[in-house]
Amino acid sequence: MSNSDKLALLGGTPVNDTPFRFNNSIGEEEKRAVMRVLDSGELSGFIAAPDDTFWGGPEVRALEKSFCEHFGVGHAIAMNSATSCLYGAVAALGAGPGDEVITSPYTMSATSAAILAAGATPVFADIEEEYFGLDPESVTANISPQTKGILTVNLFGHGSRLDELRAIADKHGLFLAEDNAQAPDAIYRGEKTGTVGDAGVFSFNRHKVMQSGEGGVLVTDDDTIALKAALIRNHGECVVQDMGVEDIVNTVGLNLRITEMEAAVAHEQFKKMPKLNNERIQLANRLTDLLNEIPGIIPPQRAPDSRHVYYMFASRYDETETGIPRELFAKAVTAEGCFVRAGFLRPTHLEPVFQQKICFGDSGFPFSANPRFDELDYRQGICPVCEDLQENRLLMTAIMQPPQTESDMGLFADACEKVLRNRDALLDTSREDAAAQ
Repeated sequence: MSNSDKLALLGGTPVNDTPFRFNNSIGEEEKRAVMRVLDSGELSGFIAAPDDTFWGGPEVRALEKSFCEHFGVGHAIAMNSATSCLYGAVAALGAGPGDEVITSPYTMSATSAAILAAGATPVFADIEEEYFGLDPESVTANISPQTKGILTVNLFGHGSRLDELRAIADKHGLFLAEDNAQAPDAIYRGEKTGTVGDAGVFSFNRHKVMQSGEGGVLVTDDDTIALKAALIRNHGECVVQDMGVEDIVNTVGLNLRITEMEAAVAHEQFKKMPKLNNERIQLANRLTDLLNEIPGIIPPQRAPDSRHVYYMFASRYDETETGIPRELFAKAVTAEGCFVRAGFLRPTHLEPVFQQKICFGDSGFPFSANPRFDELDYRQGICPVCEDLQENRLLMTAIMQPPQTESDMGLFADACEKVLRNRDALLDTSREDAAAQ
C-alpha cells in the first residue's frame, strides 16, 4: 500500500493538505459604512424618550427598512443580538409566568433561554429527522392548558414544517415564532422562512451567513408585537405613558439596542445575502451529488418548492451501512484534512437548568410558577429522534462555505471513500488501541 492510500490517521498522507478557511465576507463596503458612522460622530441614535429618538439612528432604520422591503413584512426591529430578538419576540407575544412555550431541544441554548427570560416555561417537543425542525405530531402531543405558543427553529439552513406548525398554532389559538438565525432567505414550500410565524428572528452573529459581530432583527406583520418589541428593546417602562401605550404587560425594557456601526455593517451584509447564500448552495449541491454515491451517508434533504441555504451541511450517518462507528469515521475523515463533526449540541433539555428546574432564585422560578410543575418532564428519552441523531447519526461539516471550492467538495468525498476502503485496517487499529488501554 502506498503512503497516499494509507489512512492519515494511521500515518499515511492526508487527502487534503490545505487548512479549512472560514468565510470572510467583510469588504470595502463594510469599511466605508463604519467610517461613515465614525465621521458622523453619532455611534448610537437611541434615547429612551417618547420622541423620534426612541426608534434609533439612520443606520438602524435603514437596515430595518431593507428587511421590510425584502421580506414583505410590516415591521423590523433591530437589536444587539438574535438572542435579544428571541426574548423580545416571546415577551411581545405575551408569554409569561405560568405559560408554556413548546420549542426544539436541538439548537443553541439561547432559544430556550429566551423563554425562561420571559418567565415562561420551555416544553421540548421532538424533532423530525428529515429537516431537523419540530415534529408537528410531537408538538401536538405536548400541548397543555398552559401552552401559550410554539417557538420553532429553522435549523442548519432549512425551514421547519412551517405549514403544519402554523395550522397547529391556529387551531389551538397559539402563537408561532421562528428562530430563523440559521436560515436567512430560505424558502419552505413557497414561503420565506421567518415570515410564516407571528414573529421571526434573524442573526448577524460572527459565524452566521451574514455577520456584523453581533446583532439581530425581529420581523413581524403585527403592529402590537412590533411596538412591544421596540419597548422591550429600549427601556419601555419609561415611555409607555407618554407614548399612549395602555397595555403595559411585558413592556419593561432593557438596553437591547444595536449600535449605528453594527447596523451599518449588518446592512451591507444583508445586501450581500443572496450572493452569500448562492455560493453555499452551489457548493452544497455539488457535495450532495458526490455523497449520494457513497453508502451510509444521507446528505441534507430539501422539501419540494423549498430553498436550503446551508448554514451547515448536516448529514445522517448509518453505521450499519459503513461498518464503522460514527465517531471513528468522523475522526478518520478529519485526519484526512476534511473536518467533520459527530453530532451538533447536547439536547437542551439535558442541561442542568432543566434537569434541576432552577433558573432565577433558589425557589425554581419560572418552573415553580407553572401549575404543572410536577408534570414537567426533562428526562433523557423524551425526545428520542433528537437524542438518537446527537448520539449516533448526525454528521456536520462547514466545508460548503466559501472560500472553499467545488474541488474541495471532491476532496471531501474522496476522504470519505478512502476511509471506507480502509475500514478493516481502521477497525483493527481501533480494537488494538482499546485493548492496550
